[in-house]
Amino acid sequence: QVQLVESGGGLVQAGGSLRLSCAASGRTFSSDTMAWFRQAPGKEREFVAAITWRTASTSYADSVKGRFTISRDNAKNTVYLQMNSLKPEDTAAYYCAVDYFRMYQPRRAPDEYDYWGQGTQVTVSS
Repeated sequence: QVQLVESGGGLVQAGGSLRLSCAASGRTFSSDTMAWFRQAPGKEREFVAAITWRTASTSYADSVKGRFTISRDNAKNTVYLQMNSLKPEDTAAYYCAVDYFRMYQPRRAPDEYDYWGQGTQVTVSS
């Protein structure tokens, strides 16, 4: 069975950094896209960043460009989100997701994604 397990969340002061990990198993992901989304209470689920396994093509939300970096380690079946210069507005539950057979151009709509992890909480204090 496909499993996506997020880790690395926590409490950090504004301006600090965190590195999230998404450990993927149960499938050959080489033809897929992996992405990070986030959701704060009372708000819509928001796209953060995505990367294709085949070509490492990336996509970022405007709100995180220049601060966040998505990467992947094929050997470990793991996707990372390095978050720098964190702001209180970044506070949310962060979710890892996979879009099956999306090989070249990452999508941003949550409905495009086929499987989701449980999430990890990121809280940024002012």
